[in-house]
Amino acid sequence: MLFRAVPEGLLAGLAGAAVMTLGEKLEQRITRRPDSYVPAQTLQRLAHRPERRSRGTNLAMHYGQGVLMGVLRSTMAHTGMRGPLASGMFTVIRLANDQILENATGVGAPPQTWPRRELVIDVLHKAIYAYTTGAVADALAARRGPGPGQRHAAVRPGRHSDVEPPRGG
Repeated sequence: MLFRAVPEGLLAGLAGAAVMTLGEKLEQRITRRPDSYVPAQTLQRLAHRPERRSRGTNLAMHYGQGVLMGVLRSTMAHTGMRGPLASGMFTVIRLANDQILENATGVGAPPQTWPRRELVIDVLHKAIYAYTTGAVADALAARRGPGPGQRHAAVRPGRHSDVEPPRGG
């Protein structure tokens, strides 16, 4: 399962990061919000490098996180966690990933301290990433049929707490 989840996740994450980037550029044209160099600053601090406004470093961190986090969403899809609910859960994971790195390096501040408009914009962009990544990961995983969790749920459709897992995994 993980053997397939890794390359499929890298692809799904790349697609999600690309669509998120397009959405960000569109939003910036409308709101006139400038580019953020927080991703570059975060990567530079993690790598103990001098901080500077580098578009290349910014894109490396932006796409690098997107691609790598796609592996997690692909793993979710392969285990049977698919669809909008799984992508909603993944949105929170993606946001947490950013915040852990940004806050650990001192580049960012906790989201509850941000202006509401910035918070809404960030959550929107991460949701676009998560749902795009999820759609691609789900489609790729679905080619191999239901995941283990889906097979378990199919034993007795509906919401039940007393269902034993299927025999043989």
